[in-house]
Amino acid sequence: MKIKVMSAGAVEGPVTELAPEFTRATGHEVELAFNTVGALKERFTGGEKTDVIILSFPAIEALEKEGRFVAGSRADLGRATCGVAVRDGMMMPNIATVEAFTRMLHNAGSIAANDPAHGGSSGIYLADLLKRMGLTDEIAPKLVLCKTGRECAIALLHGQAEIGITFTSEFIAVPGTRVVGPLPQEIAYVNGYAGAIAKDAAEEPARAFLAFLTSAESRARFKAYGLD
Repeated sequence: MKIKVMSAGAVEGPVTELAPEFTRATGHEVELAFNTVGALKERFTGGEKTDVIILSFPAIEALEKEGRFVAGSRADLGRATCGVAVRDGMMMPNIATVEAFTRMLHNAGSIAANDPAHGGSSGIYLADLLKRMGLTDEIAPKLVLCKTGRECAIALLHGQAEIGITFTSEFIAVPGTRVVGPLPQEIAYVNGYAGAIAKDAAEEPARAFLAFLTSAESRARFKAYGLD
């Protein structure tokens, strides 16, 4: 049997690795569709069918309250941390403090980030952070806005941006990028991700898939991508 899984990009690395292992172990094929939380939530509530959906904690909780999932099917997968990355071989900027992070923003010629208009959690956070820091007018012209975190990483690889800011798990999933570190503690952003089974889904294989993702062996794989 084939199951469809719609998933936020923050967990794309481990989910992409684990899906074929699940297929080999169970015989159930997995069709994966990755996008931002906002885009997936809109598609799901608009009627697109899926068996499992993986979104941020707030999005999962909101849909859970609407009764859109099989009761009790939520499975927490990990927490992603927003951070900075560069292309391999590039100088690693200092982002140890808010002052150093701000200096990096001033000095950078171009910065890849999620476009908040596409519903990416890190992009929405960064736009709000720049506004709170009074830097929107200065930094906005430098932003290379991408639809997904993966596209941010690819922008680094292709030299379209000097710096990338999104969840570190999305950089780790793209070879050739190098994570500098998380945002300074005072402005840190961490977002949890969970999966749930949609009503009218193929419940047995969907439940098996979520159990597979939350096994001890799979949790170690999530941790390797910086998802604690």
